[in-house]
Amino acid sequence: MASDFATVIGVSMFSVMAGSGVPVVYIHGNTGSSLWFKLVMDLPGCRVVALDMPNFGQSSPLDGDISIQRYAAYVAGFMDVRGLREAVVVGHSLGGCVVQSLALERPDLVKAMVLVDSGAPDGLLTPKDRHPVIELMRTNRTVLEQALKATVPTLKDDALFKMIVDDAQKMAAPAWIGNAEALSHFDITSRCAEYKGPVLVIRGTLDPIITNEMAEATAKAYKHARLVTLEGVGHSVTVENPSLFLQIFQNFLAEQGICKK
Repeated sequence: MASDFATVIGVSMFSVMAGSGVPVVYIHGNTGSSLWFKLVMDLPGCRVVALDMPNFGQSSPLDGDISIQRYAAYVAGFMDVRGLREAVVVGHSLGGCVVQSLALERPDLVKAMVLVDSGAPDGLLTPKDRHPVIELMRTNRTVLEQALKATVPTLKDDALFKMIVDDAQKMAAPAWIGNAEALSHFDITSRCAEYKGPVLVIRGTLDPIITNEMAEATAKAYKHARLVTLEGVGHSVTVENPSLFLQIFQNFLAEQGICKK
């Protein structure tokens, strides 16, 4: 894999890329980075790009307000800079909301959506009484490790998990509460019918964050969507069972005539 930085709307954004062919763009979730897709970059016939959104990983922090729509604007700017049009865009968790916003604002960039344990079209409410816990995660690595481990209960790769925690600690300080607030205020339910492309919704049954009802609501919001439920998987199949994700993803691409298996 190669890596690089691009300047987008005055912000330095880091990405890793592999392969050539149909563009596939991976968008990580809260406290995440491109690292969450390290094990699923090998897709024959695809130009795969995983990026760090502003405020995350090796990308620069943002000044001013934080919103899902603003993150989507930076992803769109990155895709424009890199010439990534009509891409299959995969969003995990918060990144799933970013992808949904992107698809509505820039349908020219999004040929299909894959939403992995994604927030629903009406976001994800974090009660304000949880904010002290979020701040404790920001300042206490042990608490952060415990919280992240609970989201990926079947991840056994200790080295990868350590790197995931390392990257989580790089998240810009204002984003810890800012991301929770952004998800709480996100709501595109009135616009979902505008998106006409295929949508694959994936949820692990052990996910403690995204409920089955949320995943079903996401799938019902889009005309050409279907839900795949994975037994024995937590909040992120891309790190817990990457081979299973690749199998499901390649089947989806083949079904849509986007890329052969």
